[in-house]
Amino acid sequence: MFIADYIKEVTGAVKSLLTGMKITGGYALRHGKEKITQQYPDNKETLELPERFRGEVVMIHDEHNEHACTGCTACELACPNATIKVVTKFDVSPEGKKKKALDTFVYHLELCTFCNLCIEACPTSAIKMAQTFEHSVLDRAELTKVLNKPGSKIREGVE
Repeated sequence: MFIADYIKEVTGAVKSLLTGMKITGGYALRHGKEKITQQYPDNKETLELPERFRGEVVMIHDEHNEHACTGCTACELACPNATIKVVTKFDVSPEGKKKKALDTFVYHLELCTFCNLCIEACPTSAIKMAQTFEHSVLDRAELTKVLNKPGSKIREGVE
């Protein structure tokens, strides 16, 4: 009995293996022209990432060095692991009104899980996910970034 069961199991395993190899071989012969795997880094110039790829968080600035961040801290509150720190200040308008404004937008890339929750939480679409993915550095401090450019200010009409 024991030997008969053993031979049945081995025969079943070989049959299963051949079935899998038949399916894989058939796919390789029929779809040989479709290239799914990209040969990185040989194709850095022609590399195409999906539109929904999540790289790092960047703040969008226009040609006048203006951004849409109001300093509301919604992205900071949405972040599950404190990757973002929004430092605000109060600007005084010519009419004498105090208004909260962005002072510094600090992004800790080494803590980011690329979950996209901060992008979804931003009411003004001031930040987005970039297509960059090569983040290797020797000094971990280089992974802490200030996203608002020096001298940048909020775009007119953004509330």
